[in-house]
Amino acid sequence: MNIIPKQSGTSFLLKKDQVLTVVDPEGGQVSDMVLFNALDKGEKLSSGKTLDFEETILITEGHHLWSNRSNKLIKILEDTNGRNDFLLAPCSPETFQIMYGIEGYHPSCFENLCLNLEKFDILPDDIPTAFNIFMNVQFETSGKITVVPPTSRAGDRIRFKALKDLVVALTACSAEDSNGGTFKPIHYIIE
Repeated sequence: MNIIPKQSGTSFLLKKDQVLTVVDPEGGQVSDMVLFNALDKGEKLSSGKTLDFEETILITEGHHLWSNRSNKLIKILEDTNGRNDFLLAPCSPETFQIMYGIEGYHPSCFENLCLNLEKFDILPDDIPTAFNIFMNVQFETSGKITVVPPTSRAGDRIRFKALKDLVVALTACSAEDSNGGTFKPIHYIIE
């Protein structure tokens, strides 16, 4: 079991056919995930392609996450919570200035993704919209979206099978609204 401390992140290689399990050990914590083809980092996770090809905005068990080149990168084998988001960008310093009115430093998923992807020579401008594991974004018929606390409980997990060799980055999200006002660790296992 690998631990991502609260408001931090990590990155690693995930080989084709390996299984990645992301666990919310305490409940109510979001994890942002981005993916890149390890052999050609210009190919990366695409929210738009995934929503197009899966024909839903509620991505869960049985769905695939697709690349900007219309290739399947990873398959969701199991999702015990069933609520994830693929609409919203990783929280950033600007998120906290514009949406929270916070001046000065605040940890962010974007910062944690940037720091952890440096070792793979992936630049900030190359980071796509993240797949926000356990994030609970509600939407009205008018199109209005609202972020509410996650429904994940202690021990909820999501399991992915890699369909290519991938660079994976994960966070333990730093946004108050996304996590019901608290910050907790995220665990992950590679098999």
